[in-house]
Amino acid sequence: MTRYPLLIILFAFVAAIAGVFIGRSLFTPEPPIENRFHTLIHHELDLDAGQRARIEALEKRYAVEQALYEQEMRDDNRRLADAIQAEKGYGPKVAEAVDRSHHAMGMLQKQTLQHLFAMRAVLRPDQATRFDRAMVDALTASPR
Repeated sequence: MTRYPLLIILFAFVAAIAGVFIGRSLFTPEPPIENRFHTLIHHELDLDAGQRARIEALEKRYAVEQALYEQEMRDDNRRLADAIQAEKGYGPKVAEAVDRSHHAMGMLQKQTLQHLFAMRAVLRPDQATRFDRAMVDALTASPR
């Protein structure tokens, strides 16, 4: 008699675990396009040692530049918050803070594109074709 409740508990546990695995496989979102792009570059393009070294150097340099622009954007957001708090509406200080933040965002975007094209220059033609396709996909992907 005590055997059936234990079997029911065991069955329920196994069913719950199976449900978690099935749910994760059906409902796990795809990684962001940026991650897929990174995976392509570092794991799917079959880079040779020289290409890997050159791309690594480019990425180290870009990481420094990116960090500077991201800090500038955080500073711009603080200035925007201060302007909003001071003006309590869309006034000249808020407009100036918005324009300033757009400058940093635009510079980061330009720097990112320059970095991507510098990496592309390291690739063989067959690799560059896949890279180009991935870049277009990243730029045209629908937001989730």
